[in-house]
Amino acid sequence: MPRVALGLSYRGQAYSGWQSQPGGRTVQDRVESALSAFTDAPVRCISAGRTDAGVHALNQVVHFDTVAEREAFSWVRGTNRFLPGDIAVEWCRFVSAGFHSRANAIGRRYAYVLRESPARPALETGLVGWSFRPLDGTAMRQAAGVLLGEHDFSAFRSAECQALSPVKTLRRIGIERRGAYWRFDFEADAFLHHMIRNIMGCLVAVGSATRPVDWLADVLQARNRALAAPTFLPDGLYFVGPYYDPVHDIPERTAAMDWLP
Repeated sequence: MPRVALGLSYRGQAYSGWQSQPGGRTVQDRVESALSAFTDAPVRCISAGRTDAGVHALNQVVHFDTVAEREAFSWVRGTNRFLPGDIAVEWCRFVSAGFHSRANAIGRRYAYVLRESPARPALETGLVGWSFRPLDGTAMRQAAGVLLGEHDFSAFRSAECQALSPVKTLRRIGIERRGAYWRFDFEADAFLHHMIRNIMGCLVAVGSATRPVDWLADVLQARNRALAAPTFLPDGLYFVGPYYDPVHDIPERTAAMDWLP
């Protein structure tokens, strides 16, 4: 049975996250419904990562098996006919039977876009986070440095996290300002539930001088979620996408990545 991989982009505001739930208000439910309508047969897909309610994606990778035979461009345009406007298939690849969108990923990337301004966002509401306090980029970069490498990230893990281990390897944190907007880039082998949003809360606390720079190292070492900052809003969080061994020929970029600040 052929195995197909698709790259998806979506806005998360209208959905209860990626993973299917009773009621059908998830991205997975909408995608599987569209694929089933396009192939005239039930389709179940597996994603590279589960995004939370309100979180967006630029290159979510899914795979599924199907007896339907279509050209690659038909999987893109045909499936999109059955999807709402805030979800789209960006590309299609035919992969080997051994390819697994989640298990074969060797890393994952997220970005968080934050607006710094006295007034709350309007045009970009739901698409960016917000800080009304001025932020110090130097302080945030210095604090973020202690998180790089392999650590026990229990202090940034939600109570609902189902990961077998809190130990993850954070490979990169990039912090850039572009006008009124800050972009935070995160790359790791994998992430815990709410890990990035909890780190964001701490970085903003340091950047706004409500916490000292060395506080973040203390939080990490304590491994106690209660000592960290509150979980930051999901609005500005984007799953940039997973990446794989080049042998799988899975695209790492989509047109949506050129739109993000």
